[in-house]
Amino acid sequence: MSIEISNLVKIYGEQKAVDNISFQVSKGEIVGFLGPNGAGKSTTMKILTGYLGQDEGEAKVCGIPVRESPLDTKKARIEAVIALVGLTVESNKRLGQLSKGYKQRVGLAAALIHDPEVLILDEPTSGLDPNQIIEIRDVIKRLGKDKTVLFSSHILQEVEALCDRVVIINRGRLVADSPISRLRMEASGSGTIRVAFRETLEPAKLQALKGVESILAITDKEWELQTKEPDEVKKQLLELALQNNWNIVSLQSENRSLEAIFRSLTQ
Repeated sequence: MSIEISNLVKIYGEQKAVDNISFQVSKGEIVGFLGPNGAGKSTTMKILTGYLGQDEGEAKVCGIPVRESPLDTKKARIEAVIALVGLTVESNKRLGQLSKGYKQRVGLAAALIHDPEVLILDEPTSGLDPNQIIEIRDVIKRLGKDKTVLFSSHILQEVEALCDRVVIINRGRLVADSPISRLRMEASGSGTIRVAFRETLEPAKLQALKGVESILAITDKEWELQTKEPDEVKKQLLELALQNNWNIVSLQSENRSLEAIFRSLTQ
């Protein structure tokens, strides 16, 4: 039996709030527990959940006497979640004694304790050290096998490590909803060139370059260019610097990462 109540009695002063009641509920049953106000429903439920102790009789949940072992009726799930989020070594501490990283784990544990079908996680690894981040990533990966997870992070490498699909919004509007692989495929013909000058430049100085699709100012001396012809554009940059006596501090090209795609969609 999942619930067993035998000769249960609870007395407040001279009033018997619960007067020698007995019933059982088996697994798979949905039983309505009805009665008018003051009938003892809430008192009985509080006894079943370990919130109150009875005066006489017995209440069991899954065969465990609630009064003698109130935590054991809930503990299996608690212990499983504590282990899942890596809190076992800190489980005897109060919340105020925990570091920020471990407090973050407690928040994740609270979200998981009732085994939800949908998880909405907003910066779940914020404040964690690198080892803790890897551990929580592994937890989220395991959870994602049979749950729906909406995961937010400013660390785009983390998104790439955890997610197959991204939804990107900008100024309140949807600008992308696609698998990461598709975004990369669509951008595969493009590349990013990062160039830094010792001098301050006006954007117009770079807009004359042929084959450049977009120009993004990182600072007034550092620029990011999107192009399908990175080698040709780098050659033009070197010629332009020579003609204008500019000093190039760094010049490098890279394939479009999720970060580059994100920037191009949200700038």
